[in-house]
Amino acid sequence: MTDAYPQVTLSNCDREPIHLLGAIQPFGFLIALTTDWLITRVSANIEHYLGHAPEALFGRPLAEVVPASLVHDLRNRLAVLTSPDLVERLFGCTLTEGGEPFDIAIHLSGGQIVLEVEPGSTHHGDVTGTVRSLIVRLDAQRDLPSFYREGARQIRALLGYDRVMVYKFATDGSGEVVAEAAKPGIGSFKGLRYPASDIPVQARQLYLRNLLRVIRDVNAPPVPIIPALDENRRPLDLSLSVLRSVSPIHLEYLKNMGVGASLSISIIVDGQLWGLFACHHYAPRTPSFERRSLSEMFAQMFSMRLENRERREMADYERRARDISDQLLGAVASDETLLNDPDWLGDILTHAIPADGVGVWINSSYAFSGVCPPTEDFRRIVRALNGTAAGKVYATDHIGSLIDGAETFAPAAAGLLAIPISRSPRDYVVLFRGELRESVRWAGDPHKPTTYGPNGPRLTPRESFAEWRETVEGKSKPFTPAEVRVAETLRATLIEVVLRLSDEATTQRHQAHARQEVLIAELNHRVRNILGVIRGLIRQSQPDEEVVKDFVRVVDGRIHALARAHNQITDDHWGPAPLEALIDAESAAFAADKESSILSDGPPVLLNPQAYSTMALVVHELVTNSTKYGSLSGSGLVNITWHRTGNGDLILRWNESGGPQVLPPRRKGFGTTIIERSVPYDLGGTARIDYHATGVSAEFCIPGRHVSERRDYSGKKLRLPQPHHGQDHFTHVPGFMNGKHVLLVEDSLIISLDAEDILIRFGATIATASTVDAAWDLLADQTFDLAILDINLGDRTSFLVANRLDELGVPFFFASGYGEQAQLPAQHRSRMVVQKPYTSANIGRAIVELLGLVTVDVTSPA
Repeated sequence: MTDAYPQVTLSNCDREPIHLLGAIQPFGFLIALTTDWLITRVSANIEHYLGHAPEALFGRPLAEVVPASLVHDLRNRLAVLTSPDLVERLFGCTLTEGGEPFDIAIHLSGGQIVLEVEPGSTHHGDVTGTVRSLIVRLDAQRDLPSFYREGARQIRALLGYDRVMVYKFATDGSGEVVAEAAKPGIGSFKGLRYPASDIPVQARQLYLRNLLRVIRDVNAPPVPIIPALDENRRPLDLSLSVLRSVSPIHLEYLKNMGVGASLSISIIVDGQLWGLFACHHYAPRTPSFERRSLSEMFAQMFSMRLENRERREMADYERRARDISDQLLGAVASDETLLNDPDWLGDILTHAIPADGVGVWINSSYAFSGVCPPTEDFRRIVRALNGTAAGKVYATDHIGSLIDGAETFAPAAAGLLAIPISRSPRDYVVLFRGELRESVRWAGDPHKPTTYGPNGPRLTPRESFAEWRETVEGKSKPFTPAEVRVAETLRATLIEVVLRLSDEATTQRHQAHARQEVLIAELNHRVRNILGVIRGLIRQSQPDEEVVKDFVRVVDGRIHALARAHNQITDDHWGPAPLEALIDAESAAFAADKESSILSDGPPVLLNPQAYSTMALVVHELVTNSTKYGSLSGSGLVNITWHRTGNGDLILRWNESGGPQVLPPRRKGFGTTIIERSVPYDLGGTARIDYHATGVSAEFCIPGRHVSERRDYSGKKLRLPQPHHGQDHFTHVPGFMNGKHVLLVEDSLIISLDAEDILIRFGATIATASTVDAAWDLLADQTFDLAILDINLGDRTSFLVANRLDELGVPFFFASGYGEQAQLPAQHRSRMVVQKPYTSANIGRAIVELLGLVTVDVTSPA
């Protein structure tokens, strides 16, 4: 390289505009449309699929190129794109009469509608069995390493790549392969680290928006998008694209690794990019769109469970630390001389935050316990700490970044966590950790700059990925964010007991309590959000088999049961929650009209979070089965009783009576497995279920370590979990639409089912028609109090039905994905138009306004 060129390093690839490459991969084609569905851009290979040259398509309506029924389906999908980063999917679509099936992805980009089409697959396999296996095998893992490994195995089984890695990002953007599933004979990448520049900043940002990225063939030529620029000289933003072409820099990187095809799926935890499922294949490969969608759903489930595991571990650790803080406070309150014993103080603090030594600096006096730096170096450390942010805990794994000459005592103290315990002068309790000599295995030399190469002054990716070892010295094991939070709690306690600064202590404890409240609220909110994402992915990815739809409904009920359990235990600060509240919640949710048939009796007891979540699933399955096949399907009763044994265990009994004759199940479903195995497997207890002819009975023994007494129990009925803030809900006088008969005209089955469910909850009866002719037939035979009309019904509209309703004097309103922008004939321009998708709130508001009801309170949706 000559002096005329700047030094080129791996960080230069941050400049690559990877979302504006102006091309796609050749295993499909792209169409960009205006909001009124006129074609503005296409990929250059479109003639191969549709038989039209690109220039012949510009400005034409999409309905002139593909079947009108497909355009209608696409419009319905577009109506549910409620977020700018959503991508909808359609499977098994035909573009020509009798043609081959295609799969389509639809999203919005820069005010345009983008369609990406690729050849589809007619073979869906046993989706029910696949989803069940994913859930069961993943949840069976005992620790995080096996959890990571099972995740990699499941993705490889789904997609068939030669190598699947679980890649975890570090705080500095570098990453490590923490688990791997690979075919024999290709070596292992497990334990290797890659520098942050290997996945640059803009790529990590895209992984947060577009969760799945596939590269079919690193040697395939890209297909340009025509025209490359719009009238404003801007390229098409392909951030959410499924077919987006690949940066030549990244292609060279993959080729240097010997990779022929790749696929990445984001792992999102706590709203951040935790890592990736990174898949490599050594030949071209493209899993079907349906398989990729299923693997994306699995990654969401993996992320949810990973977040739960990490948060549960963190909550347990912080609870133990708070107990230690309370112990410190209680001990000093009874014996103030303990403050003069640094060994006692050091022992207390290092039980909360592991450390090799503790130094205390108060009013220019010091005391040590354990392994600490020399006295003069400790003085220099305190002076340096005075220059850090006032009143905040400070942590570093490298004291050498704070003062010079730290390498001389690094073996004894390489890292520190400083807890300030006064305003001014600054006093501290400092925890020290010794040096941790670490041998880091890099996939190639991360510090070696590249040479100036064929891709210009940006980057030539390194050619060697041979293992390169680096020995890290002068650093300690880092202090985790959880340990820093615990230190903040300890700081409040130390201020109170050491300096008796009651005002500052009160403020600090309130702040710690507020942070804990935020943590609990975020836990509940994010878990429910992830559960909602999983529900949506399952629905959008499912084929048309009825058995799959039944399975989705079953899974949906189980997800709701877990969500209710999370609400209750997080209301109690991730602590023990009442058993009776669990039973009440399940009864109200799945047997609302049978609550009087469920009798419960037992002393007030609390279950810890693990037992509460497990029993929520068990009770949910028992209630669901009883409402389908047992006592609650008729006029029978269910008696639930519980009591404590002499050794503290909890015995819970379920007995059904008065229902239809019971026959033992011919096969064991997943629900039965939950009932029989959850308590023994998760809690170490016992479970037994008997299928007597007169009714099902079951008995569960929950070990005493999961059970506690409620000290302030008042004998009143326990509060049911409340709806989560921000949910779309509609509060009304019970039965406010009783006796009202509603005509629903809607050609989409899934959408009509959602609307029917809402109206039934309002107390109405419904007759549904999917065509104009069917609606006319219903109007000829029945009398209606209200009608809801979807404007677009395939290749027709509902305006003829609206005219007839007008003649009959039946009040009605329209519904459309266009909302108020829908084009109505002059006769009906004053009519109300409800924006799809249907929700309790938007339908409720429309009914209130249309019928003049005043006894209804409509709460705005989130």
